[in-house]
Amino acid sequence: MKAVQLRQTGGPEVLSLVTLARPRPGKGEVCVRAMAIGAGGPDILIRKGTYKWMPPLPAIPGNEMAGVVDAVGEGCARLGVGDRVLVSARELPQRGGCYAEYICVAEEVPFLLPESVAFDDAVSLGNFQLALALLASNGNLPARSILLPGAAGGVATAVTQVAKSRGLKVFGTASNAEKREFALAHGVDEILDGTPSRLPEAVMAATGGRGVDLAFDHVGGDLFIACLRSLAPSGMAVSYNILAGMPSSDVFGELRALLSRSLAVRTFSIHAIDHDRAHRRGLMDDAIRLMASGQVRAPTAIRLPLAEARHAHELLDSGSSLGKIVLFPTAQEESPQ
Repeated sequence: MKAVQLRQTGGPEVLSLVTLARPRPGKGEVCVRAMAIGAGGPDILIRKGTYKWMPPLPAIPGNEMAGVVDAVGEGCARLGVGDRVLVSARELPQRGGCYAEYICVAEEVPFLLPESVAFDDAVSLGNFQLALALLASNGNLPARSILLPGAAGGVATAVTQVAKSRGLKVFGTASNAEKREFALAHGVDEILDGTPSRLPEAVMAATGGRGVDLAFDHVGGDLFIACLRSLAPSGMAVSYNILAGMPSSDVFGELRALLSRSLAVRTFSIHAIDHDRAHRRGLMDDAIRLMASGQVRAPTAIRLPLAEARHAHELLDSGSSLGKIVLFPTAQEESPQ
C-alpha cells in the first residue's frame, strides 16, 4: 500500500510517499480502506516533532480517516466488511497513522457513519467533537453569545455551527476579506475589528454594552486580554492554544480589575478526556448525529491526492487555506460518497 511517512522531523520536505506491506487484521481487529484522510494542525506538530503525544519515528501522520471496512479479524462481531466508518487517532494508543491507504485498528475503535455523512465531510468530525467539548467549558451554563477570534479557522468554524444549532449569537474576527466572507458563509453573525486594543469596545458596541458569555482564544498575547475585557458578567475566556505566546499582562490582575463582572478563565485541551472513553466517544457520536441531521455541515474541502501531502502541509504552514484539507488515496480519482 501507499503511505506518507517521516523518518526525521522538520518541514514539509520530510514527508515521503512510501510503499509498505498492506496490513492484515489480527484477532479482534478490522482493516479500514481509506476513502478520505484529513490533514490538520496535529499533523504539523507530528511532522515538526513537537507534539506532546508524538508517535515514534518512522511515523505516519494523520489523525482522521474515513472509509470502509475491508477485512475483519478473528472474533469480530460489531463491524463487517463494507461498513462505512471513521477512524480517529484520539481512539488509538498513539496519535497519527492515517496518511495511508489502509489501517488496521481494534474493532472497538471506528465510529459507524450513516449514509448521509459523506466521507470527505466525515474527516471534519474531530473538529465538531472538539467544538462540543469547548462549548461545555462553562459547565453548559446558559449563554447567549460567543466570541471567536480567527473565525475562519477549522475549529472556529465547527464551534460556530454547533453554537448556531443551540441558538447562540456568534461574533468573530477575520484577518482579510476572503476569511471574513468564509466566516460569514459558515454562520458567524457579525465580524468585528480584531485589533486587540479595539476588540473589547467593538464587542460592547455590538452587544449593547453587555459583552459575550464565552470567548475562545487560540492566540494568547494581547488577544487573550482583549477576550477577557470583552466578557459579560459571569463570562468565561477559554484558552485552547497560545500561538502568540503567554498573555501579555497579569491575568489575575485583569480579573481583579474586572471584579464586578465575576469572570472566569479556563485553559482547555481535548486531551483532558483521553482517559474518559465514554465521554470522548459520546462527544463524537453527538457530532455524527449533528452532521447526519444537517444541523452542522463540514466546511468546503480542498482535495489533494495522498501523494501531494507535502503540498497540503505547505498550505497548512502558510495559513492560506480555507476549509478542510482532505487527502484521498493515490489510486483513486474520486472518493466514493
